[in-house]
Amino acid sequence: MTTAPERTAYPPPGMPPADVVRVRDLAVVVGDKPLLVDVDLTVRRGERVGLIGESGSGKSLTALAIMGLLPEELHPSGSVVVTGQGPAGGERVTSVLEAGEPGLAAMRGRDVAMVFQEPMTALNPTMRVGAQVAEIMTIHGTVADRGAAAARAVDLLDKVGLPDPADAARAYPHQLSGGQRQRVVVAMALANDPALLICDEPTTALDVTVQALVLDLIVRGVQARDAGLLFITHDLAVVASVCERVLVMYGGRVVEAGPVLDVFTRPRHRYTRGLIGASDLDLTRPDGGLYTIQGSVPAAGRFPAGCVFRNRCTHATTTCETVPEWDGPGPEDGFACWHPVVHRG
Repeated sequence: MTTAPERTAYPPPGMPPADVVRVRDLAVVVGDKPLLVDVDLTVRRGERVGLIGESGSGKSLTALAIMGLLPEELHPSGSVVVTGQGPAGGERVTSVLEAGEPGLAAMRGRDVAMVFQEPMTALNPTMRVGAQVAEIMTIHGTVADRGAAAARAVDLLDKVGLPDPADAARAYPHQLSGGQRQRVVVAMALANDPALLICDEPTTALDVTVQALVLDLIVRGVQARDAGLLFITHDLAVVASVCERVLVMYGGRVVEAGPVLDVFTRPRHRYTRGLIGASDLDLTRPDGGLYTIQGSVPAAGRFPAGCVFRNRCTHATTTCETVPEWDGPGPEDGFACWHPVVHRG
């Protein structure tokens, strides 16, 4: 199997990392129900950012907003700007919330690519695997002709570790295992050297051994291309091993953000502390070893006013009936909690 990484010439060596996606004040509303509120998120070239939180917190909705894939009945506002590689190595900037479908179609798969949780939903069951990998290159014109695209598709399948990639290219998705299909999706996502790769729970359905292999492929793939990575998951251990920065979401809001080591070792928001506690197995505990956050995540758009976590927080007071202010040096380094965790020393 070929293991040597491919590296594009963009950005030029020595230049500071550029933002590949910059989200500011992103809000999504359906009817009178807010689904996302004032989301700020930045991913730079070569940077790996995690987005964590329970199901229903707004993680996947944020990713769909970045991709320009929100349903028509949702009404996003704010700013989502994607910067990719344009013709002749220059920049191509897309204002996602303002772009029409032609501009979004040019961006998707070229500037931003996405790996979904279940590969069978991302693959066409009626097309051979190699043809699907080749198609994404011919559509965006990153490979000269169909013959060259087919050859590159086999090479990409080789690079993601599929045994006998030529045979794999001739297979249909149902003839491959779940782990092999996910490798195909990773190959498709990396085919056009995107500036940003979004992974939405890409390893949830895989066993531990295959999960480790797929994670390694993703990390090596973005490193070889100096691409940014936005990794969405509920698995804190995966974020700790893959990402450099992390954003914690709850109730459609970012409630804490910062470097992974800082957030995971000294969390400030009570929700973040609860997530970390729920991920630690302690067999000496009388309740069976697992800490749980009381209550459950409310339905989308039905979070309480003020602090969205207050109806599940054991430290909530009447102060929490108002929205907490952001405490930190910037929109992606800090927390929003009226009664933060206090760390000694």
